[in-house]
Amino acid sequence: MIETIRIGHLLRETTASPYRNLVTRPTGAAVRNRIEETLSRSDCPTALLDFSGIEVLDFSCAEEIVAKLLLGQVSGRSRFVVLRGLRDDQREAIEQVLTHHRLAIVAIVHGGEPLLLGWVSADARQAFACVCRTGPAGAGDLARALGWPEPRMREALDALALHLLVRSEGDCYHASLVA
Repeated sequence: MIETIRIGHLLRETTASPYRNLVTRPTGAAVRNRIEETLSRSDCPTALLDFSGIEVLDFSCAEEIVAKLLLGQVSGRSRFVVLRGLRDDQREAIEQVLTHHRLAIVAIVHGGEPLLLGWVSADARQAFACVCRTGPAGAGDLARALGWPEPRMREALDALALHLLVRSEGDCYHASLVA
């Protein structure tokens, strides 16, 4: 199950403003607090943050909303977080902030294609693309698909699972995505 949170709607409720701009740190913190409240009442293992109603997202709000939401999961209940509806400039701001904090997240981009944003090794990016392309599979099958030794694939998959970018159920890995 997926908890979809429309960021534009939260922004309007939080600021009582018709503007669709996330541009100050206090605004970002207020929106993040509303997201956390919503997620605290949800049993869904995946949260989909929909940015399609947002015009401007500056670096301070990218940090307050996305990075701090991910950092806060360390102490709380961990869930998979996926972004949708990002424009290129918004995606770049989030990418820079996450890289700075050594965090990563999945974004659904044009046509429903998944993309990793943030700090992820080249091997982990390739492994993620393989999981998305092949669907749920074991580490051995994924390693063979890329022509890698299995220990290399397991290391990449473990890094992805640690950042909550793939799910592991037994020896089967799959992406936590929304099409």
